[in-house]
Amino acid sequence: MSATTTRTGAAGFLGRYEALAGKLPGDSSLRAAAAAAFRAAGLPGGTNQRRIEAWKYTSLRQVAEARFQSPTTPRHEAETILAGLPLLNAPRLIFVNGAFRNDLSVLPGTGFACFFAQPDFGTLSWPDREPMVALNTMLTQDGAALTMPAGHDGGIVQMVSIAAGNSDIHPRHSIRLDRGARMTLLEISAGQGNYLLNTVAEVHVASGASLTHIRLQDEAAGAFHVSTTYADVEAGGTYDSFTLNLGAQLSRTEVHVNLTGPGSIAHLNAAQLLAGSQHGDFTSVVSHSAPGCTSRQTVKNVLAGRSRGVFQGRIEVARHAQKTDGYQMNQALLLSPDAEIDAKPELEIFADDVKCSHGATVGELEADQLFYLRSRGIGEAEARSILVRAFLAEALDAVANDTIRGGLEIAVEGWWRRQRA
Repeated sequence: MSATTTRTGAAGFLGRYEALAGKLPGDSSLRAAAAAAFRAAGLPGGTNQRRIEAWKYTSLRQVAEARFQSPTTPRHEAETILAGLPLLNAPRLIFVNGAFRNDLSVLPGTGFACFFAQPDFGTLSWPDREPMVALNTMLTQDGAALTMPAGHDGGIVQMVSIAAGNSDIHPRHSIRLDRGARMTLLEISAGQGNYLLNTVAEVHVASGASLTHIRLQDEAAGAFHVSTTYADVEAGGTYDSFTLNLGAQLSRTEVHVNLTGPGSIAHLNAAQLLAGSQHGDFTSVVSHSAPGCTSRQTVKNVLAGRSRGVFQGRIEVARHAQKTDGYQMNQALLLSPDAEIDAKPELEIFADDVKCSHGATVGELEADQLFYLRSRGIGEAEARSILVRAFLAEALDAVANDTIRGGLEIAVEGWWRRQRA
């Protein structure tokens, strides 16, 4: 792919789509409809963009003003970035600037198929409602499809996105677990440069199946990261996710989960560590569409410098979804008087036999605790680090796999070292 500079803003993305029309894989009518939706909506926060309530705390004006290219990344550069990641000795699917790289990947024995040979845009996403999903639908060219057969345990599969330069990247992934299947998906994104990664994923968890979805976002300091996941969970199925956001100058992680069968379960836990002028947004919508379903959500934010964290969590309970059990909690630890947290928890309940609650806390490091550690000969920086790690411990404990949790803890320690440098 040649390194061609695009125009800025929505016009630049639309111009590239028009130049590629007819050459992109998949259903061209769906791409055209997505382009029309994106043309009408624009980038959230961009010029002439209509107000979108779900984006009231996060503006993509910086994305609208950026210039992106489409360069290729040399193998040695991608390998250098990969070497710094907490990868496991397990199957891995590597995407470099949005393109699948078979030469860097280790394919699982079961459950992998090339996605965009005959792309399937899925049925869960809403390009007409979500402008970044519309942008992904009109420009995506590659992605992965993972399908675990009924009763199969796929173990751990890693899906890694590497980016470099000033590229804009729009992967499209599909993860499907058939009845009774199990899998742990470790998704990592990292890179170098001022790129945009705009990912859309559709997840289907069939009856009795269980997907553990762990995400580490450690993008370059100048990058933009937008991730939108749609998950459909059938009767007795479990979608257990944890997201750790560390990088990017601006990031938004958006998760939509629909509990469609009785007894289905969703865990949407996350931690955001932000410093400088970083902006991190974690937005979720959990729809209880069947009786007897359970959802749990705990999001922790550690905010330093002039960073800004956003949490928007919405629980929807349908009229017939009796015996619903829903809980969400957002907690923020402010390490600077200039840091900011915006929290917007919501409950929309139409059933009468439910147990739903939400909460939010905001605070700073306890002076008494700092004094206690300092009085034991611990330096101030290390004392602060100990207290921050203690605050995050509950969130990281949600990751049951010891090896994966250890990798996340190393990533957190790396973030803390960067703040002290």
